[in-house]
Amino acid sequence: MISSVLDENIRLVEEAFKDCGDFVKRKLPIGRNKDIWLYVAYMDMLVSRDTLEGQVLDHLMIFLWENPPREENLKEHLFETLKDGVTTADIQVSEDMGEIREAILSGDTVIFVDGCARAMLVSTKGWPSRGVSATDSEVVVQGSKDAFTESFRVNTTLVRRRIKDSKLKVKQFKVGKRTLTSVGLMYLEDVVRKDVLRDAESRIESIDIDAILDSGYIAQLIEDDWKSPFPQSQVTERPDKASAAILEGRIVVVVDNSPFVLIIPATMNTFFQASDDYYQNWEIMSFARLIRFAAGFMAASLPGLYIAIACFHPSMIPMLLIFKMAGARQAVPFPAVAEMLLMDLAFELLREAGIRLPGPIGHAIGIVGGLIIGQAAVEAGLVSPIVVIIVALSGMSSFAIPHVSLVAGFRLTKYLLLACSAVLGLFGFWMGALFTLIHLATLKSFGLPYLFPFVSGDINCYSDMKDTLFRVPLFAMKKRPIFANPSESVRIGPHDARVKE
Repeated sequence: MISSVLDENIRLVEEAFKDCGDFVKRKLPIGRNKDIWLYVAYMDMLVSRDTLEGQVLDHLMIFLWENPPREENLKEHLFETLKDGVTTADIQVSEDMGEIREAILSGDTVIFVDGCARAMLVSTKGWPSRGVSATDSEVVVQGSKDAFTESFRVNTTLVRRRIKDSKLKVKQFKVGKRTLTSVGLMYLEDVVRKDVLRDAESRIESIDIDAILDSGYIAQLIEDDWKSPFPQSQVTERPDKASAAILEGRIVVVVDNSPFVLIIPATMNTFFQASDDYYQNWEIMSFARLIRFAAGFMAASLPGLYIAIACFHPSMIPMLLIFKMAGARQAVPFPAVAEMLLMDLAFELLREAGIRLPGPIGHAIGIVGGLIIGQAAVEAGLVSPIVVIIVALSGMSSFAIPHVSLVAGFRLTKYLLLACSAVLGLFGFWMGALFTLIHLATLKSFGLPYLFPFVSGDINCYSDMKDTLFRVPLFAMKKRPIFANPSESVRIGPHDARVKE
């Protein structure tokens, strides 16, 4: 609790921030007779100096000079007089020293008054931050180019700029005992499913950890099945995609200091959807969607399928192709499985090197390195040309999937199918594929089946099938997906003459 003795409050605050070189404090007298003592404390570079000095301290001194507090009951009226002198709207009063320390670390300015057992918390946040820039990881041909930043309030503003509805709520939490990271749930109050919202709130509140440094921490701590390599929440840096998800009834989790937000719940189908799917004609976007699903299958299964057929069922390959493959493999000293693993791991190495290096150098490593290593490996007789083609097709297929988090699941599944195919051939391949399918069928994201609407689609009268392998025209997508509250499922009104039931 705060003491009414100013010197005692000063001792408590300065003891808490001992050896903090960026802690700024000052005890100063104000008023006509200089008999009113204040103590101002804040963290350097976490506050806006213009706001602090121009709208708080300067106005406060002028106001007290022109409107001195009454002599009678001075201590009772002084605090309210000071509040009237601060021109900023965001002012809070606190009597808890722990809350005051948290406010200082969050960029607020704290003002103590001699004789008052309360303190003013003035919002003066103004830390340095990166401006709104173009998106890097989710590039679209058509659509907005702005992306989320590391500022919590900027990110919520980018969503509010698109959804001008008072029912758009932002419920905030403080997560991390040492970082006290702001975590917000953004949702439409009347569209979101109440059970999903309560589940999300309880999972956020139950997190007991010392630090949250990125939204990835939250994604791992609230997922349904931590053993699964498949993501159970979407990650995006695009405000338009987050806004579209909110309008579908989903919840967006905004984490301070992270340029990526989470979208929950998530199904496998949503990971194949890109923002510009809805900005262009449905015919070409349906074709692109079909290519993505085919790319997902090839990214996970192509190496294993090649090993199963080439090693166990060569009779399935046309005769001319078998002769070419056999001729190409004559000089290769490794079995087909080792050959495939060698080339695939080299590709993964190039992928990681391209990501970690600076942009221009990374692109050069990815392209030139792949060409040089592939050509050199073939000429040296370490791998056959067909293996290079298989690995390249599998790698390119993974790049066609819009969400990197799903690609990670396919990359691990690829090795499972490869191992099963190397042992049991096509039987092992289908056994591994069935095991993966069973795992996906049992997986859930906040209570929703992960393979929806391919399973349990009748729950929503198969309405969600309109936005799966193919996308129907926008005017035909009358209902919101399964994520929305059933009472608010209609999103296109009957005034549109093209809408068909």
